[in-house]
Parts: sequence; structure tokens; C-alpha cells
Amino acid sequence: RTAPNIIVQKFVGHQSNYPIPQHIKVHFLSHLIVPYPPIAGNLPQYFQIMLIFVPQFQKGRILKVSVVIVNYRVKYFLEQTLRSVSEALEGIPSEILVIDNNSGDDSIAYCRQLFTEVHFIENTENVGFARANNQGISVAKGDFILILNPDTIVCHRNIDDCLEWMQSHPDCGGIGVRMLNASGIFLPESKRSFPTPWVSFCKIFGLSALFPTSKRFARYHLRYLDEHEPHTIDILAGAFMFIRGDLLNQIGGFDQDFFMYGEDIDLSYRLIQAGFRNYYLPSTIIHYKGESTRKNSMRYVRVFYEAMLIFYRKHFPDYSRFFSFFIHLAVWIRAALAMLRRITINPVRKLLAGTPKPLQWLIVSTQPQVVAALLPEGSKWQPISADSAISARPVEVVIDNSEMDYPDIISYVDFHSGKGIHFHIYSHQSGIIVSP
Repeated sequence: RTAPNIIVQKFVGHQSNYPIPQHIKVHFLSHLIVPYPPIAGNLPQYFQIMLIFVPQFQKGRILKVSVVIVNYRVKYFLEQTLRSVSEALEGIPSEILVIDNNSGDDSIAYCRQLFTEVHFIENTENVGFARANNQGISVAKGDFILILNPDTIVCHRNIDDCLEWMQSHPDCGGIGVRMLNASGIFLPESKRSFPTPWVSFCKIFGLSALFPTSKRFARYHLRYLDEHEPHTIDILAGAFMFIRGDLLNQIGGFDQDFFMYGEDIDLSYRLIQAGFRNYYLPSTIIHYKGESTRKNSMRYVRVFYEAMLIFYRKHFPDYSRFFSFFIHLAVWIRAALAMLRRITINPVRKLLAGTPKPLQWLIVSTQPQVVAALLPEGSKWQPISADSAISARPVEVVIDNSEMDYPDIISYVDFHSGKGIHFHIYSHQSGIIVSP
């Protein structure tokens, strides 16, 4: 009878004397060793092939990519991320898993009806980023696992670039990518070094900001490395981490001592300890930095530096007491500066700015009136074509996702990037504007 399509693994170090019949469709997924059953020698050729690949089905690694997304109160950003990643995975054996940390904003009920192929896990409490990701990792079936933030836009180029790099670099444990914010500006956390005692000292006390291109003082964000070239790096940003699935399970996933922040640094450190390298690829995504958690708040400062203390106690115990003092000092300094800014600088800026000017909106759409109806009342707007230059600043730009697909949106934002410009996406499927 007609044989079904079979997903198999490539042979390594084994030369089979039995050619695979043409009526069996084979997808070569990875380079894992598949044992050759000794009992197969006395069976017909068709059954030998079936027996060879049965162990891989039993392991459950029957997909190429598993995408794990932890969601917390970013309902419409999650919808946009799921639309982009669903398109990015077309033609690739894959799955998408969303773990919701008790958002309370109807995120899952809303997205479940839109994305029936996505697997949703709902927690009854906020268990933190690390533990929620481990929930997804524990059931993921992909050879590779992509840890992805719910406020990102990705495209097929990102997935293809990562797969090709993994296959050509067997020493690669994980991959990070070039991330842009909602103004198209490069996010320096796309490539980072480990926060060793010296690197952390330069970061905490501003030496890295004073000397942003110095190899001695600015190692934290590795600003001296060209963002448009691939590099070996230390830390993969938690917003996009493309990792070998077996390796991720081997090292035990994320350390759940980290509730939020620091878990990506710890995981990256353990990938390198396991004998692999982490790489940065100039494959561009958009990351609405701070939508899942606002990073200019004192809560962020406190939680981030507390996470650094956990990292030091675990990996640099000899320095943890010494740096505990400096880290707490840094938190107090940041708190004092934030208070001073609220009392003096911000009121002066408001006084000098006077009455705020109405925002200028540009709409990239074939139906600009529909999009304009969603803008704040009294907004000034004008339609522009996708190939028009944007010279005005400040300006708000709305891109209709029926006008451009996600790869083109990412390229458009990258090309027109700069201060004073913010990009918004109009979802024609849902009739909403997703704004930074």
C-alpha cells in the first residue's frame, strides 16, 4: 500500500546498504545519530527503514522548531507576535506554545479564537519568566527551541538564518539577533558580554556610557562590535533565544531562582559552560522594548540588580559579598537621580516645551481613512506610499499590515529609523493599531 510521509533523522557515521524507496518522502531534520536495529537484517527493506526511525518518534523530537512565548498583560502585542511568527514558520515543521502568567486581560481567550493551531497554557498565578518558559520547554517537540518575547515582530528570514547557522556551526549552542525598538533604533542588549566583576563595575558606575566604544570599559554591550556582522558573544537576550532543544534540556532549562531578569544571562553562561558558543547574527527583528515591563521604573532597577546578585552568588561566589555593597549603592543612586529628575528636570522641560503640539501622523495604507478613524481626536494626518521618504520629525507612522508583509515592515522600520519617529502597526485583521 502507499506509504505515509515519514519525518526521519539524517544518518551520521553510518552507510546504509538499503536505498530509501522513492514512494517514501524523507525530511532531513538534524544531525543526530540514529541507532541501526540489529534485528532489521532479516526483514524486508521497507520494514527495515521503518524500524531504523522508530526510536526518533519515541523520543518525541518530530518537529524542527518549537516557539515558546511567555505572556503577561500584552494582549494585542501578543496577537501581533503570533501573526508574525506564524507566517515566519510557514513550510517548517513547527509548533507555537504560549504560557500565560495569569494576565487577567483576557489575552488567552482572545488569542485562542484567532490562532487555533497555537498551544496555550494558562497559569493561575504569575510564576515568573523562567518557570513559565520551563513549562513550555518541557513539552516542546522541536529540534530547536526559540524563546520569544510577546512584544516582538519576526519574519521567515530570522528563522532561516538561525537554522542555516546552526547547521553550519555545530559548536553553536544559542543564537541572538539584531533587535530594533519602535523607532527602528538598534537595541544594545542584542549583543552583550558576561557581567564579570570588572564589566559590572563599568556598567554600574557609568564608565561604559562615558566610553561607549572602548574595549576596556564598554564590554557590557560590546558596542565596538559591528551590529551588521555576525559575532561570537556571551549573552543571548531573553527576547529572542534560538537554542538546540536537546542542549536546553541537558542543562536543565532556565534557573527558576530568577523570577524576572538575569535568567537569560545565567542560561547563556551555562550554554558556554557546556562547551558551546553563543552567536549574534545581524538578522533583524523588532522588539517593543519595555512593553512587557517598563524599564525606566525603580521597580525594574531594583529587580534587575537583585537578579545580578543571584547570578554572582551562583557563578562568582568569591565576589558576591563585595559586589552586593556596590549593587545596593547603585540602586540607591539610581533612586536618588530618578527623584531629582522628577522634582527639577521634568518640570523645567514641561515649562520650556509649553503647550504640546498635535502629533503629526503618516499613514502607509491603501485605505488611510479607515486607519485615520482610529487616531486620537484632532490628529493631523496624511497618507504616504511605502516608497516615500520620511523627513519630518517628530512624526508618528502607521503601517498597514495589509500593505506590507512582516519582512517588509521590519526592513521599512530599519531603513527609516531615527529619533523623533515612532512606528505603529495597523492590523487589518483585527481593526486595531498596535502602538509602542
